[in-house]
Amino acid sequence: MKLSNFAVKRPVTVVMAVLIVMLLGGISLTRIAVDLYPEIKLPVGAVSTSYSGAGPQEVEELVTKPLEEILGTVNGVDQIVSDTTEGSSTVIVWFDWGTDMDFATLKMREKVDFIKSFMPEDISNPMVMQMDPAMMPILQIGLSGGRDLSRLKAFAEDDISSRLERLEGVASVFITGGYTREIKVSVDPVKLEQYGLTLAQISQTLRAENVNMSTGQVVEGKQELFVRTLGEYETVEDIRNVVLTVPNGGGAIRLSDLAAIEDGFKDVDQITRMNGEPSIGISVMKQSHANTVQVAERVKAELEQIKSSAPGGMDIAMIFDQSEFINQSIGRVVSNTILGGIFAVLVLFLFLRNLRSTLIIAIAIPISIVSAFTLIYFNDLTLNMMSMGGLALGVGMMVDSAIVILENIYRYRQDGHGMMQAAILGSDEVASAVIASTITTIAVFLPIVFVEGIAAQLFKQLALTVSFALAAALLVALTLIPMLSSKFLVITNGNGKVKKRNPLRKIMDGLAQGLDKLTAVYSKLLAWALGHRKTVVAAVTVALISSFALVPMVGMEFLPSMDSGELAVNIELNRGSLLEETEKITEQVEDILYDVPEVDTVFTSVGVSQNQLGMGGAQQHRSQIRVMLVDKEQRSRGTDVVADELRNSFAGIAGADIEVSAVDANQMGGGSSAPVAVKIKGNDLVTLEKLANQVLTIVESVPGTREVESSFVDGSPELQLLINRDKAASYGINVAQLASAVQTAMHGQVATKFGIEDNEIDVRVIYPEWARKNLQDLKDVTIPSPMGINVPVSEVVTIKQDVGPGTISREDQARVASVQAQIAGRDLGSITSDLEAKLQPLRQQLPKGYEIILGGQQEEMMEAFGNLGLALILAIILVYMVMASQFESLVHPFVIMFSLPTTFIGVVAALVVTGRSFSVPTFIGVIMLAGIVVNNAIVLIDYINVLRERGHERDEAVLQAGPVRLRPILMTTLTTVLALLPTAAGIGSGSEASAPMAVAVVGGLSVSMIFTLVFLPVVYTIVDDFGQWTKRKIGKGSADKADSGQSI
Repeated sequence: MKLSNFAVKRPVTVVMAVLIVMLLGGISLTRIAVDLYPEIKLPVGAVSTSYSGAGPQEVEELVTKPLEEILGTVNGVDQIVSDTTEGSSTVIVWFDWGTDMDFATLKMREKVDFIKSFMPEDISNPMVMQMDPAMMPILQIGLSGGRDLSRLKAFAEDDISSRLERLEGVASVFITGGYTREIKVSVDPVKLEQYGLTLAQISQTLRAENVNMSTGQVVEGKQELFVRTLGEYETVEDIRNVVLTVPNGGGAIRLSDLAAIEDGFKDVDQITRMNGEPSIGISVMKQSHANTVQVAERVKAELEQIKSSAPGGMDIAMIFDQSEFINQSIGRVVSNTILGGIFAVLVLFLFLRNLRSTLIIAIAIPISIVSAFTLIYFNDLTLNMMSMGGLALGVGMMVDSAIVILENIYRYRQDGHGMMQAAILGSDEVASAVIASTITTIAVFLPIVFVEGIAAQLFKQLALTVSFALAAALLVALTLIPMLSSKFLVITNGNGKVKKRNPLRKIMDGLAQGLDKLTAVYSKLLAWALGHRKTVVAAVTVALISSFALVPMVGMEFLPSMDSGELAVNIELNRGSLLEETEKITEQVEDILYDVPEVDTVFTSVGVSQNQLGMGGAQQHRSQIRVMLVDKEQRSRGTDVVADELRNSFAGIAGADIEVSAVDANQMGGGSSAPVAVKIKGNDLVTLEKLANQVLTIVESVPGTREVESSFVDGSPELQLLINRDKAASYGINVAQLASAVQTAMHGQVATKFGIEDNEIDVRVIYPEWARKNLQDLKDVTIPSPMGINVPVSEVVTIKQDVGPGTISREDQARVASVQAQIAGRDLGSITSDLEAKLQPLRQQLPKGYEIILGGQQEEMMEAFGNLGLALILAIILVYMVMASQFESLVHPFVIMFSLPTTFIGVVAALVVTGRSFSVPTFIGVIMLAGIVVNNAIVLIDYINVLRERGHERDEAVLQAGPVRLRPILMTTLTTVLALLPTAAGIGSGSEASAPMAVAVVGGLSVSMIFTLVFLPVVYTIVDDFGQWTKRKIGKGSADKADSGQSI
């Protein structure tokens, strides 16, 4: 029994099945996680190592190179890049897509543990981690209130952080700014020399005296008692009273006799402010698989409870909330989907002029969407911009199958068949066509699932969601639509008008007359086209060639930028600048920001890290300002426009390099690198720097580039202590002793920890501030000699002032320099084309062993386009195979494939008109078109074949099938196009991601429909004539051979 026959005869069963699906879908919807993007699984691992006090070249040689070499032996490694700065090494390992990163990270740890024993002893324990976009904060909170930052920080650490980290889904809480308590032991160098002691001896004594230790057991009678020695410091006074032994029989003194012990704070290396008021920054990171929106709601609910118990005067404010942008973006997609559904239903009503018929078809939309929710949940997908965008793109297509089936049932009812008979006959006649058209649409997504790279990670869920919804829509069309038609389809009279007239009769009748006139015009046009086939083919060919002339007007980009309403202002002074100088410049920038009407919140961090993983420690010459704008709907200017205004305003601030960039929401999803990046590979740092400066000049000369910067930055000014080894050896002093003495005197050394109120406070031994102000103070630092004398630093070293390299970058175990730039006013493809041409002369002059490579988003874009191009070819092949199976013919699918080239005309024209660039989302739209545009052709060609099987001549079948199929083709096309218009308009937060797809589909499908109705019948007759001619030739040849044989 056929499916539609079963559905018509078992209506209760069909209704129950639908209710079960709706129930499961409703339950699934409440349990599906919500996020901005699908979970991005980057095949990237990282190793971060600190080597305090070492210069970049020393760190590169002793840490970075050994790590690169050993990590390169891990299976599946695709690329290794590294950045080495003063005292810090960061190695990033890219693996092949599809690599099991848990296993790969484990192997990385094993390799690092092995090589660590061959590296310097005083490096930190290398931190091996798997890179995860979830490492980015989903919330940033500002804590302010008064000037007592130590009180604020203590509250943030003891109350806020501990409570938030206990919440489900919260991975960690990171706190910046404020004062950190520290016990500072400022040792008077004069008294130190007077008593014949050293800083190392003081540190060792402090450490040895601060111990609680179990020392065994004793038996007292019948009881065993554990013995513990208690010596840990309980008060600061205990530290002051530590006894030091003066050498050479000098007796004993207390620590306070030669040092000032202060319960204070660590030297400030970072300042944070919120809207100009001193504050503490609190960043919240979620766990990898946690729901961003749910985690954010839990955190905000907990913050409300914390506020109620917070000390008076404290203010807890939200600086950044990613869940708000997610909710706004998803809400916009939902509203676009609903609006698109309304447009689709309105088109149905205008064509059918029958409320019951319209409702019968319209019911396919909610059922298909709810059914998709069930499949989304059981396939562990999320509701995000991609999956919801898939539903928005597919809402018009969900009724296509229902339209074709109902329209055919409707025609049988007009011919006088009964309700059940019309439902069965009408649905059976076109069942194979709608099945084939749905499968072709779904088939185009199959190759996307197998494409590698970030594009596949992003769009896989879109492909699955559309496929789920269309499969559900097909099932609804084959079961529910025939069943409802057999019960509720209104009987019509002979001229096709509804017996029961509605209040809009005049409008409906006018539209009906217009459609009748259109059908008549189309019939004449089709007849003319069949009589002038060469003219039609020539016209289509000219149109297709002409569209290529528009291609240069269409730019290219990797992913369209998304207006997240956030700006990042990066300020950098000369290396070595003091924090106070950086703060002065930053305050000037803040004053300008407060005058911008779109600015809502300004969060400032003076002294920020430049390390790729944010672990390189605060750098006093750098600051960063996070600027949150008011909601998109509340401002008339986009983030890019505000950024341009600020760049002009900041140009008048001297003494710093100030960069302003609009934070792209794509970066929240595992964002990409700089749009323009030129890499120069070689070994010699001097040559690399020279080439990098030449490339920088070239990049700056290309129109559309801005904020051009080189990876070669001025290093920090430094004093290099060159030890006289012979003289040092005569005193029994080695390099390690020298470095330790200088470091302790000038920077301090944490001798031990002071435990109080569940906190451990550093006890730092250091010279007082007056003894470490200038170069002479450094020369006067003494080094203890085994001979019992203290040797001044100036006695055994030569001090040289120099500037070391700032950062040494490497790629695939070779040094590399890079020049990066942002873009504005032009598309990435045009800028890259100009840049390639300008780089060519420099490439020809490169020294041996050096090369220049274009990277950045251009590299990612071309890789993605290559993968998607392969997916498009496979999609077309799959579509052909599906149609060949449906028609049981190789010729008819070949005819239908002629509808594909005409979509190129519409896509190019739509992109030019809307001013959009060709991007990854646009490419996805083109792949979708490969499965969508053939649907109209399938319906038309299938009916032509049906009529020919019923005895009609070919041209008669074509002339009759065209007008009959005009209405369903118009309906399916208009429902899809109009349903996509809200999405294509690109209005509201987050719409930038799906708008290019919608524009491509709207343009390609609209133009293709016109060509399908006229051009395809012409191709059909040409191919058929060619087939007949071939048969005649073959037949004549066979006859001639037979005649020859007889004569012989």
